[in-house]
Amino acid sequence: MAGCVLAIDQGTTSSRAIVFGDDFSPISVSQQEFPQHFPKSGWVEHSPADIWTSTLRVCREAMEKAPAGGDAVAAIGITNQRETTLIWDRTTGEPVYNAIVWQDRRTADFCAGLRARGLEEKFTAKTGLLLDPYFSGTKIAWILDTVDGVRARAERGELVFGTVDTWLIWQLTGGAKHVTDATNAARTLIYNIHENAWDEELCELLNIPLNLLPEVKDSADDFGSTAPDLFGRSLPILGVAGDQQAATVGQACFEPGMVKSTYGTGCFALMNTGDEPVRSNNRMLTTIAYRLDGKTTYALEGSIFVAGAAVQWLRDGLGLIESAGDTQSLAEQADPNQDVYLVPAFVGLGAPHWDADARGAMFGLTRNTGPKEIAKAVLQSVGYQTSDLVDAMRADWSEAGAEQPVLRVDGGMTASDWTMQFLADILGASVDRPTVPETTALGAAWLAGSKAGIWPGQEAFSAQWKLEKRFEPGLDEEERKRLLSGWRNAVARTRTAQG
Repeated sequence: MAGCVLAIDQGTTSSRAIVFGDDFSPISVSQQEFPQHFPKSGWVEHSPADIWTSTLRVCREAMEKAPAGGDAVAAIGITNQRETTLIWDRTTGEPVYNAIVWQDRRTADFCAGLRARGLEEKFTAKTGLLLDPYFSGTKIAWILDTVDGVRARAERGELVFGTVDTWLIWQLTGGAKHVTDATNAARTLIYNIHENAWDEELCELLNIPLNLLPEVKDSADDFGSTAPDLFGRSLPILGVAGDQQAATVGQACFEPGMVKSTYGTGCFALMNTGDEPVRSNNRMLTTIAYRLDGKTTYALEGSIFVAGAAVQWLRDGLGLIESAGDTQSLAEQADPNQDVYLVPAFVGLGAPHWDADARGAMFGLTRNTGPKEIAKAVLQSVGYQTSDLVDAMRADWSEAGAEQPVLRVDGGMTASDWTMQFLADILGASVDRPTVPETTALGAAWLAGSKAGIWPGQEAFSAQWKLEKRFEPGLDEEERKRLLSGWRNAVARTRTAQG
C-alpha cells in the first residue's frame, strides 16, 4: 500500500478525488457536483470558492475511505478543466471575479477584432491555437479591462493569474506556490509551445502584464507540498496536467499516432505526434501532450464543446430524463425511420468549425418525434462530432505520411454501449474501451507516482493498459455516408441560420 497516489480531478461540473493503489486501480473515490452560473447568454462562470471547497472535501473523503485513512498516500497528482481563468490577490488569495469557464463565449467580439487585424496567424504560429474565446488569454484581458480597479492592481503586481490547477496548488500550499505545468500553459493563447516560455509579444498584444503569470514546470515535477493542517501531514504535489492531456497519459498514448477521445462535459480527441509539432491544415489545434524531464511531446487536438452537457440538458433543461443512464434505453426504443439531428452548439461550435456565434438547433422533427428520438439524436451528435474531428486528424496525419490512428475512449459517456457502437459505426473504425475508465485521474496519478519513484516508467505503465471491450463498425458504408451527409447538412443549416 506504500505506493498509493491521490489524484485530484477537478472538472467542469464536479470535483473528484481518487486514491489509486500501486496496481493502478482505484481504491477509493469521492465526488461532488457544484453550481454552474450563466449570467448572460453564452457566459459560463464558477465560484472559485466552490472549486476549492469541493476539491478539499472530496480529497478528505477519498483519503478517509482509503485503507489506513489515507496514510499510505505518498503523493498528489492534479488534473483539471483547462482554459478556465481566475485572477486573485497575491497576498490575500481573494479572487477579483468569478472563474470564467472554458465554455464561455463573452470574448467572441474581441477575438473577431484580433482576426480582423490579421493577428491570428501570429498567435497560431506561436501557440498552435486559433483566436477563439475558448482559450484563457482573452478571458484574462476581459477581467483586466472590465472589472473595476483590476488592471491598476495587476500593473502594481498585486494580482496573479492561474488556470484551475494553479488556483488549487495555491490553496493547497497555503499560497506558497504560484505554478502551472506546460500542458495548462499551452492552453492560454500566450505561451510559446516551441520555445516553452510565456510570449512577451502576445502578452503585449492582449495587454497582459507578465507579472501575473505563474512559473511553468514539467508535467511531472515538484509543485510544492500541501499545508500540514489540510490532511494531517504535508504531501508532495508531483504531477499536474490538463484533463485531456492527463487522459492521453492515462490511456498510455505514448507512441506517435495513438489517439484518445474523452467524453465528459465536452469531447476532446488528442493524437500524439511525437517530439515535433504538426501544423494542422484542417483547423485542428497543435498543442503540448506532456513535458517530461524537459522533453516536450506534442499533439493534435480537436475540441467539441458539448457532449455530456447535452445529456445534462435533457435532464435539467428539458426534464425528459431522470438520470444520464436513461438515454440509452430511450435511444434503443427510438423510431428507426426518423433521422433527427441535434447540433448542440449551445456555446458555439468547436473544431473543425470554430464558430463562436453558432447556436444549437434540431432538424428532422416530425409530429411523431418524441423523447426517444430526441435522446437518440443527443447520443448520435457525439458520434457525428467525433467523426468531424477524426476526419480532420486523419487528413493532417496522412499528410505527414503516417498510418491511420487507433482510437481509445474514456469518460462517463463511454459506459453506454449503444453510444460507443454508434461511434464505431459512424467512424468506420474500431473503438477501444479500457478496463480502467478513470483514465484522466489515472494519468495525473501516474505523473505523480512516477516522479515520486513509487510507480514505474512509461514502458511498464503502458504494459498495464487492458482492453475491456472493442467496438467494431457494423454499419453499411452507404448508410454511414447517408447519415453523415444529413449531419453535415444540419451543421451547415445551423451556421447559415446564425449568419
